[in-house]
Amino acid sequence: MSTLSFASVSLAGSQRPRLHQIDLELPHAECAFLIGPNGAGKSSILRLALGLERPSSGQVLLGGRSVSELTPSERAAELAWLPQQLSFEQALSAVEVVAAARYRFREAHARARARAHEWLHEVQAAALAERRVTQMSGGELQRVKLAALLAQETPRLLLDEPANHLDPAHQIEVYRLLGGASSRGLGILCVTHDINLLGLLPDPERIRLLGVRAGELRFDTTYADPELAERLTDLYGVPFERIERGTCGWFVPRTEPGSDEAKSP
Repeated sequence: MSTLSFASVSLAGSQRPRLHQIDLELPHAECAFLIGPNGAGKSSILRLALGLERPSSGQVLLGGRSVSELTPSERAAELAWLPQQLSFEQALSAVEVVAAARYRFREAHARARARAHEWLHEVQAAALAERRVTQMSGGELQRVKLAALLAQETPRLLLDEPANHLDPAHQIEVYRLLGGASSRGLGILCVTHDINLLGLLPDPERIRLLGVRAGELRFDTTYADPELAERLTDLYGVPFERIERGTCGWFVPRTEPGSDEAKSP
């Protein structure tokens, strides 16, 4: 279980840097969420952590070693990834998809299928085991993808908008599963726009929020931060307010008096 570090990391872009001087340290059991406007550089941070891209300057380190120097099997033992877009062209069953995610273990196929069934049960998708992924709803398919992510049995999970395009019930289920993974001591680094769903996770003071805008890390705080509404206002460029709900509250964009939104019928 290793610390993931970004040391003065920049990543070039066609017109401006995609990332500029990112300094970040994520201990092995950290639960952290990257938030910010579209195009801010959040997904680029995940890609650098996975070694899918190399920084233009600076270093990305995992356990003190450059990610780019790790072998694929070494990275696969430390990091599991759920990209934003993951489609299946073959009509595989759910259990086959999850079993295939365990490729690094080099285990017997029967063992991989047995463990796949266990992880499908973990995400409440046991009934989907023999269903073809091409015949599933979005919510069903996302649970299978999460089972495949967890089945890799790595100490850290990387996810890119895991609840995107899901209905509210399935969004809640995704974040409850992430909360369970965090409670078991897994590290999480997740890109999200679902700020209020983070309130479903345990221990809001331990939920780390990393605000990214225009390729820069604008703040590093927690979900329990009393100044979070002000930070979100600066990050997104629209006014946010906090509506009290329990210990953390909800964060919603505020319509200013006299604005165009206020004048709309």
